[in-house]
Amino acid sequence: MRGLVKAPEGHIQPSALRGFEHIRRYWDNSLRHFAAKILPGEFYVTRSDEAVITSLGSCVSACIRDRIFGIGGMNHFMLPEAGKNSEVHAGDLTEAARYGSFAMEQLINEIIKAGGRRENLEVKLTGGGRVLANMSTDIGGKNIRFVKDYLHNEGFDISGEDLGGTWPRRVVYFPASGKVRVKKMGNKEVIKQEQAYQQEITHTHIEGVIELF
Repeated sequence: MRGLVKAPEGHIQPSALRGFEHIRRYWDNSLRHFAAKILPGEFYVTRSDEAVITSLGSCVSACIRDRIFGIGGMNHFMLPEAGKNSEVHAGDLTEAARYGSFAMEQLINEIIKAGGRRENLEVKLTGGGRVLANMSTDIGGKNIRFVKDYLHNEGFDISGEDLGGTWPRRVVYFPASGKVRVKKMGNKEVIKQEQAYQQEITHTHIEGVIELF
């Protein structure tokens, strides 16, 4: 991985919160920060001054933090296809909406579990590009509509966004400060990765529901 080197002397990697030990974490020399790299379907929450990094095509990432305590994290999700030309909203009882709600609620609940408070949460969004040209629907657009609808229904304002377009993105989020860096990419590997992910989640059933604390 670009920028993957040994941390300078005196820089000690913070411990991962319980449940996030499987996430790849490393010293990123270009950022001068410890970083956590998340893949499609993953999310990461931290109490420390770490960066959370991912690459997005049609997927969306919600960057959420407690603006008072600096506890926060980022997810990386995509809705399964729900049929041609069909709208997906957070209140729908479709499998796609259940999947999206699950991804959002996991992130929010873990931030609260780590010490964040719901009323302090700041939300920024990125991703949702129309990059999967061979898909029957605009998956990126559906992801954007879903996550905005979900946040509206849950009473969260969106404090910043970089959504849509036709390009993949590299996203770096710093939950301690709330800063988000987004870089446009031309990486075909991101598209291949998301095509494989779409196939996987289309055949995955989400059991039950998660309620927000």
